[in-house]
Amino acid sequence: MSLLSPTLEAFWAVVRKGTVQDASKILGLTQTGVTQRIRSLEKQLKTTLFIRSRKGMKLTTEGEALLQFVKSSLDIEGMALSKIQRAAKDSIIEVSICGPSSVLRSRVIPILNPILKDYPLLRFRYDLSDVDSNTDKLKTGDCDLALLELHHVTREMDSKILRAERYCLYGPASWKRRLLSDILQNETIVDFDSKDPMTFNLLEKYKLKAKARTERHYANNTDALASMVIAGVGYSVLSEQFAEPLVKKNQLIKLASDYFYDFKVALAWYPRHEMPEYFRAIVKALH
Repeated sequence: MSLLSPTLEAFWAVVRKGTVQDASKILGLTQTGVTQRIRSLEKQLKTTLFIRSRKGMKLTTEGEALLQFVKSSLDIEGMALSKIQRAAKDSIIEVSICGPSSVLRSRVIPILNPILKDYPLLRFRYDLSDVDSNTDKLKTGDCDLALLELHHVTREMDSKILRAERYCLYGPASWKRRLLSDILQNETIVDFDSKDPMTFNLLEKYKLKAKARTERHYANNTDALASMVIAGVGYSVLSEQFAEPLVKKNQLIKLASDYFYDFKVALAWYPRHEMPEYFRAIVKALH
């Protein structure tokens, strides 16, 4: 690999091989192609770089000066390329991922932890955020990857559709013997904030929304929300993967085992023409 321009590559090849014919072989060009590049360079520099002789192409004084520049450039290039190629293995690299707390905690973080064995200098910065600003964070560069609802993924982004996050209705374990109809009529919904439609979406799916009380408690943190449900303050929808450990601890119960709402989500990032190996591994691992 060379970072030299095509014209300087042609110049360097002629210097090394001594003839246009031999230079064309290592460049994979015709002799005419090499000659054209040399002439283009001479025109750009407004000078003659070579004099043809029986022994081949001889450098002029100006050509000798350019040769010193090329050699210096190649030395710098070698050091730069070596540093770039070692960067992923020898330097600390931070990757920021933002998205809904339930998805990050139950799926993303457990899936990506093993990647650190292959990339020990990789550092993850997880931004657990249950608000719509995750799209803005990706656009402004505050995160490298974002978990977004499908309709928030824009054309300029690269994306990968992930398995939908399944949400179910949960209440405290003390409500185990109560009917769902009784709960909907007499208990209060606990949601993230006033713009959170998840519980209403699930109830609407099964034509139950009209039977539920519309006033709600709010807690804009998943752990706090779950703790309110566990305390019997109300009921809510929670990610199945997030809630199941709490069900096993007999703190929560699923209020309707057959009722669910699938939250469709995509992993999004801005295009990288040459995707680093560690970045590709992250994208491939998430599903």
